[in-house]
Amino acid sequence: MSGPALSMTRDDDASEVRRGEEPRPADGGRPAVVIVTGLSGAGRTTALRALEDLGYEAVDNPPLVLLAGLLHADAPAPRPMAIGIDVRTRDFAAPTSLALLDRIAGESGRRTSLLFLDCEDEVLGRRFTETRRRHPLATDRPVLDGIRREREIVWPLRRRADLVIDTTALPPAELKRILEGHYALDAAPRLAISVMSFSYRQGLPREADLVIDVRFLDNPHYDPVLRPLTGRDPAVGARVAADPDFPAFFDGLTGWLAPLLPRYAKEGKSYLTIAIGCTGGKHRSVYVSERLAAWLAAAGLPARIHHRDVDRAS
Repeated sequence: MSGPALSMTRDDDASEVRRGEEPRPADGGRPAVVIVTGLSGAGRTTALRALEDLGYEAVDNPPLVLLAGLLHADAPAPRPMAIGIDVRTRDFAAPTSLALLDRIAGESGRRTSLLFLDCEDEVLGRRFTETRRRHPLATDRPVLDGIRREREIVWPLRRRADLVIDTTALPPAELKRILEGHYALDAAPRLAISVMSFSYRQGLPREADLVIDVRFLDNPHYDPVLRPLTGRDPAVGARVAADPDFPAFFDGLTGWLAPLLPRYAKEGKSYLTIAIGCTGGKHRSVYVSERLAAWLAAAGLPARIHHRDVDRAS
């Protein structure tokens, strides 16, 4: 596998997930405070548990008037904290919440990151129906009415968030991986890379930062012997690699990424998802993802790999 070696350093920048500002896990050695909010049913509890596993002290739904005392209680040896707030929180209102968070960040001297979890209305509705839970704003009305009302209430928080994660099609394990990439406390600062394959038939992955379309490559699906296999199988890989255009494509892809990844790291990006797509998400995209992950590992940048639609079907 060709391509220059990569050298990674990192500051940190601020981003919306897929579009905004990435938070810095810690600033000047001071532990971070992560405020976890968003729409009910979008995964706040899962996020808090994941942050707790990373070493944060997790507190869910404390009354807003107690937040300042909560953050000062462990001085002079403050611990990293993850605090969940939503429309169920006593005295909750987006403008006053934002003002309070700004004041607390200033007084405590800690860098505070606002994490917002979003999700499509229809998917949230299904989650409440499947779990038989009541939406906090829909005790006497259809659940979609409560979701839409909540979206209006929390919109100022979403607009101010340092990180927005859309969990519509995000498995809990992938949400945890994204949070680890942004908020890990015990890892050296670096760009956490994830490579995933996907099927265009099943839709674009919302968490993708870069999307590479490999549908132009020779398709093993039309070989009845190779059809039941996946891109992890050597016979399928050999078929894809034998495409006359594959070597130039892969050299071009890695040659493009080689200078790009250090720039992402230098600008402070914490987490990068590279998605490789083909028609069925089973052969070409899987093989190219595996090859790309191997190239990254050889360059000293081991990447997590996830075959979305193969893993989903198994």
